[in-house]
Amino acid sequence: MTPSVHHGPVPFWRDDRVLKAAAQAISAVAVIGLVWLFVSNVLNAARQRGLDLGFGFIDDAAGFAIGESPVPFDPSESFGRALTVGLLNTLQVALVGIVLATILGTAIALARLSSNWLVSRIAGVYIDIIRNVPLLVQLFFWYFGIFQQLPPVRQSLTLPGPVHLSQRGLYMPWPQATEATGPWLATLLAGIALAIVAYRVLLRQQIVTGRTTHPALIALALLIGLPLIGWFAVGGRPFAVSIPVLQRFNFEGGLRLSTEFAALLTGLVVYTAAFTAEVVRAGIQSVSRGQVEAARAVGLTQAQLLRLVVFPQALRVIIPPLISQYLNLTKNSSLAVAIGYPDLFFVGRTIINQAGRAVPVFALVMGVYLALSLITSAIMNIYNRRVRFVER
Repeated sequence: MTPSVHHGPVPFWRDDRVLKAAAQAISAVAVIGLVWLFVSNVLNAARQRGLDLGFGFIDDAAGFAIGESPVPFDPSESFGRALTVGLLNTLQVALVGIVLATILGTAIALARLSSNWLVSRIAGVYIDIIRNVPLLVQLFFWYFGIFQQLPPVRQSLTLPGPVHLSQRGLYMPWPQATEATGPWLATLLAGIALAIVAYRVLLRQQIVTGRTTHPALIALALLIGLPLIGWFAVGGRPFAVSIPVLQRFNFEGGLRLSTEFAALLTGLVVYTAAFTAEVVRAGIQSVSRGQVEAARAVGLTQAQLLRLVVFPQALRVIIPPLISQYLNLTKNSSLAVAIGYPDLFFVGRTIINQAGRAVPVFALVMGVYLALSLITSAIMNIYNRRVRFVER
């Protein structure tokens, strides 16, 4: 006789779902309790020592000048304005550095994979040396060993442009806005929008009908043609070029890049490009050799092979680790304090010396760096989702 099997409900103390939910709730309570304990201890210690952890000082006058600022700044302005200037300086070096490091890193990766033995060895030596020397040491090398050894202003090096290079920095011609700038920018934006729309529509039509519609050529014509027409239609020059001229003590006019900015940017780009090169090289080598041989069999040139076959597939491997390199470059920019470039951390340290509010200032700086990292990661992850393989 077969014994009957009871199929009643599982007791809650043996239900896996209940046990998992209980474990998560206990963990959350423990974490919240530890955080509350830490914060309360910090607040109590600060209260006992008479420290103010509020942010009311942000509106007080800064009382110090900032040597390099993309926006006007006066010592009578607030600490909040000073932090904004530091943030803009950080964003300036980080954005330019990301673009240049990507370009240089890709070029080095291609050189590393070159069939030319000498080119490949030179790229390999560059990667091995740069990756194994601390970034701070490299920054000191670029700042004190290179840029501080440039001639004084009166004996500055004059390059075509005219571009002037001296201990004070790099001076170059730079466009300045005029009354016609706004209308011309409208035609530029219209050209970009129409070029994107035309490219997508013509490419879809080419795929559906099989007839060549030249989407890239027409998009390029719109991108160049509309702004060119707008240049003559706005009734004046959209930009006036300001040229640096040597005055009594320094150059005036044009665009000035300080030696601190140049050293920081060079160091970050050279250092990050070495890691980027390895990321790009690994991504390229992850593409199946059969894909490469098939592309060569149908007559694609080396440039077409990279652009149409290799890089579209390699990006799925390259993007995730490349995000980390972009984040590292942004955070490594805080080393600017060692060479005197007024980035966010440099300005924050100066505010601490002026206002004596170390905890709130460090909290602000940490929060800003965290926000920059999260925004950069979110943007790159959105692009990564667009290029990754979709399993069906």
